[in-house]
Amino acid sequence: MAATPQNPAAAPRRKVSRHRGEGQWAVGHFTPLNGNEQFKKDDDGLNVRTRIETIYSKRGFDSIDPNDLRGRMRWWGLYTQRKPGIDGGKTAILEPEELDDKYFMLRVRIDGGRLTTEQLRVIGEISQEFARGTADITDRQNIQLHWIRIEDVPEIWERLEAVGLSTTEACGDTPRVILGSPVAGIAEDEIIDGTPAIDEIHRRILGNKHFSNLPRKFKTAVSGSPLLDVAHEINDVAFVGVNHPEHGPGFDLWVGGGLSTNPKLGQRLGAWVPLDEVADVHVGVLSIFRDYGYRRLRTRARLKFLVADWGIEKFRQVLEDEYLKRKLVDGPAPDEPVARWRDHVGVHRQKDGRFYVGFAPRVGRVDGTTLTKIAEVAAAHGSGRLRTTVEQKMIVLDVEEGQVESLVEGLEALDLTVRPSSFRRGTMACTGIEYCKLAIVETKARGASLIDELERRIPEFDEPITINLNGCPNACARIQVADIGLKGQLVLNDQGEQVEGFQVHLGGALGLEAGFGRKVRGLKVTSDELPDYVERVLKRFQAEREDGERFATWAARASEESLS
Repeated sequence: MAATPQNPAAAPRRKVSRHRGEGQWAVGHFTPLNGNEQFKKDDDGLNVRTRIETIYSKRGFDSIDPNDLRGRMRWWGLYTQRKPGIDGGKTAILEPEELDDKYFMLRVRIDGGRLTTEQLRVIGEISQEFARGTADITDRQNIQLHWIRIEDVPEIWERLEAVGLSTTEACGDTPRVILGSPVAGIAEDEIIDGTPAIDEIHRRILGNKHFSNLPRKFKTAVSGSPLLDVAHEINDVAFVGVNHPEHGPGFDLWVGGGLSTNPKLGQRLGAWVPLDEVADVHVGVLSIFRDYGYRRLRTRARLKFLVADWGIEKFRQVLEDEYLKRKLVDGPAPDEPVARWRDHVGVHRQKDGRFYVGFAPRVGRVDGTTLTKIAEVAAAHGSGRLRTTVEQKMIVLDVEEGQVESLVEGLEALDLTVRPSSFRRGTMACTGIEYCKLAIVETKARGASLIDELERRIPEFDEPITINLNGCPNACARIQVADIGLKGQLVLNDQGEQVEGFQVHLGGALGLEAGFGRKVRGLKVTSDELPDYVERVLKRFQAEREDGERFATWAARASEESLS
């Protein structure tokens, strides 16, 4: 039975070295230590759906209780969006009610990135009817809509759930969407198909009140691809495909990854997990976070801090002794991926002889009309399945060889290129100040215009390069692990005026030699100067690189002058 404030006897008792103010349930500390913990204790976030359906959607925005509005409604994928016209200098100054617009961002949860053409068509129709045509593909395989009115939410849920989709626990202090390889079950080089594990994890945790009050969000990734295509290093728990020399295909277990303002890469537990035990181990790790996670400060309420304090050996021991009640099998580390790109863009043969086709929207920004047309184009070429990726891309599956070129032409007609430039392929952006209450600068339009400028200025550049733009320090767009990571902030221009700009991180990476980017002392650029800066750095890279050298490797050794 789960440890809860209402059931303290069920919590394992352990002596810990940290002071008694961390709010860990497992050591008997159930008194809420901040407002977030209080409203979760007062009422489970999952319960707010009934009030949305029976009260708020009928009485309107002004009827919503503040603890529901800025708290529990996240459990159903709803965040208030930023009121238009508020500049980034006021983000940290204004009260929440001053930043709130009377509209919502709604996040559609897409576990494993798996969609049918019918599901995508429905999302597109919802976008057009209720979200002013907005739609963004996120770097966690979800689709987000904006301008949602509370009055329309029940009908939107009804339409989504009719085709097997939901917004349940897409946000909040919950187990978020389960990332999965977008080519699970079809790739020729796959080590193991993690789809059954994703389905079983989903069945056990989604909407389960044993796991609906976590210290903070909990992110999961499962992939059996040798490309390591789910950013496993920056998830709370990840299962990575490996071949055990004695037991065969299974998963290597990682814990404690995460970015934001205090980034940490996940660590291997050194344990091999067979496919049919992945869900058990996942629930064990999730339960450790629920019971032992820090609840006093929101800035420390992530699993990565517990892992850092305990160390891997203790974490594995607690997992085995208190939760699994058995020892895990020791296992090998995954091989480093050979491919430099792991977004699956392009035309690739499936193991059944058909093809999958990956394409690149601009910085994840699409719209409802485009989504419905993607569904129509895919269906017209024999495919009923699509996938989203953790790189803000999308893939059409199961295309017969004779249909590939026609499908590519149909996608290109929608400005969804299957053969993108390195800049189109490698640039990501978070939501930014257009809708996000935490943002300081604009990102989506800036990222799209940066792509156009770089394609015009350096058309011959064909090296893999990642350029990630984030509107604030919270790293939703993974700035610390990009070749060029851009953290939004206000900076001074040449006239001494405060304008939108970015702090620069250089040489971060996932997969090949994973690590965080380097910050050059005092290096900040205005938004207007961004194309000039990126062009300058990339041309220096071209001039100074050694044969076959990656940008991240060069950035680690380059002089500050070369990086400025």
